[in-house]
Amino acid sequence: MYLINGSYLDHLPANDRSIQFGDGCFTTARISTGRVHLLTRHLQRLRESTLRLGIVFTHWETLAEEMRQMAAAQHDGVLKVVITRGAGGRGYSTAGCDDPTRILSVSSYPGHYARWKANGIALSLSPVPLGRNPFLAGLKHLNRLEQVLIRSHLEQTDADEALVLDSEGWVTECCAANLFWRKGQDVFTPRLDQAGVNGIMRQHIIAQLAASPYQLTEVVALPEALADADEVLICNALMPLVPVQRYAGYHWSSRELYQFLAPLCELSD
Repeated sequence: MYLINGSYLDHLPANDRSIQFGDGCFTTARISTGRVHLLTRHLQRLRESTLRLGIVFTHWETLAEEMRQMAAAQHDGVLKVVITRGAGGRGYSTAGCDDPTRILSVSSYPGHYARWKANGIALSLSPVPLGRNPFLAGLKHLNRLEQVLIRSHLEQTDADEALVLDSEGWVTECCAANLFWRKGQDVFTPRLDQAGVNGIMRQHIIAQLAASPYQLTEVVALPEALADADEVLICNALMPLVPVQRYAGYHWSSRELYQFLAPLCELSD
């Protein structure tokens, strides 16, 4: 059952633009001890996304309270929030779409993340590239067909996550996570001004590194850049941080940056 515009329902109108065009955005938050982890950042993401997509959403206080209430009913879990442009319009036109739809749902917390943290994970190179589009880069919009295909190919391998490049061959992210790597005191993460999702945990880690002994650089890099790394990490709002053990014949055992960042990733905001 979903909380849709304040009512518990299990359906949407067939002409909702999320169904017709993937017209909307979403965020996925971790519920920890009955609270939404990094709630402020998740709301900021939705505000930025609706602004950039031109969706006029005004029920922010109501949404924040609904998020708190749904989290309070759980001890640990996952809260997903979707905002669509709503129903209406003719064809691609947004004229008359004045009533956005908000959808909240809760699911169980993924059990495999504890194993990933303990053992590290394996990456495989995805054959599916991300299209470059600076107008949409960074957003977690509802057009996720690229990720569906990336995941489909990943499930045909023995890897845990996929290293994803853009259509020019630059390292961008993973299927459902952002990427960092360390060489000495220097930390690198891909630039996301052309493709990819600027994740909540990525933003949080960048803020933590700004006040740390490490020097962070957002880079345009080929996959071979990982070969020179001392350590590779992936992150998202749920994990929140996982070490990479191997990729394409390369192996990493250092957890220096992981041990520094892991407790900071638990900060509430």
